[in-house]
Amino acid sequence: MKTLLAVDGGNSKTDIALLRADGTLLARGRGPGFEPQTVGVEAAVDVVYRTAASVLGTNPPYADHVAAYLAGADLPEEETALRDEFLRRSIGSTVEIGNDTFALLRAGTTRWGVAVVCGAGVNAAGIGPDGRVARFPALGRLTGDWGGGQHLGEEVLWHAVRAEDGRGPATSLVSLVSSHFEADTATDVAIAIHRGEIPRARLGELTPPLLTFPDPVAESLVARLVDEVCALGCSILSRLDLLTTPVDVVLGGGVLTGGAPSLMTALEFGYAERAPLAHLVIAENPPVVGAARLGLDQLGASTDAQDRLTEMFA
Repeated sequence: MKTLLAVDGGNSKTDIALLRADGTLLARGRGPGFEPQTVGVEAAVDVVYRTAASVLGTNPPYADHVAAYLAGADLPEEETALRDEFLRRSIGSTVEIGNDTFALLRAGTTRWGVAVVCGAGVNAAGIGPDGRVARFPALGRLTGDWGGGQHLGEEVLWHAVRAEDGRGPATSLVSLVSSHFEADTATDVAIAIHRGEIPRARLGELTPPLLTFPDPVAESLVARLVDEVCALGCSILSRLDLLTTPVDVVLGGGVLTGGAPSLMTALEFGYAERAPLAHLVIAENPPVVGAARLGLDQLGASTDAQDRLTEMFA
């Protein structure tokens, strides 16, 4: 029976699962983040290779088919480069590459709907009932993106420094930044990041407390995040002619699923205003399940196989 290696490669972690084509889970594991735009395609795919080799106990880690849904697979040429690298490394006989947002979508709903992810970054994509696809380039500020844990942390520091030096309004975010990094001032934190003494990626640690921080500047950042998450999903709904159709909008990523009830309440209100028939869903299954479901689809697996997969991840 054919085997399937499902991969959900996010910026902060890479999850893999090895299955048989009947949906039986054989092994699963987790590795570091998948960041081809930072470290290059070869080094990024090596994260999958090493994680799979460790879990499977074989070198090379081989499956008949690989279904890999990855951060950084944003443009057609990027998907092609990643597919070629997977094939070059002999990880699978056949390889299907897609953006990790599609794995979130398939983890949270059936074969069509909209997914909005806000983790380290932001993105959204959708598939209509007629098979049409809508998505974004998702190249950061270059393509109009705003939000994500890393970006929100940078915004917190930006406002804190400006409050300290008088360029911006007073905000208690100053104390949030300085206490979190055990520094005298927010400016000291900025300088330490500039010097490389504090990794820039650690700014994402400021996002969870930001979401419930009782401060007008903090609340304005959260309000903008809500507006952006609504804009992402509703743009996809509009492009697929689904604004007036009952449809699942799957929300994922650590920022949206991190347990801030006020954030979810605001999102529900925002979508109710713009797309009243949309149904917000927090996926109960991790995105790697969506990657596995898509891989089983590609293998022509039965409904029983899909059900068995779901049961094994329950």
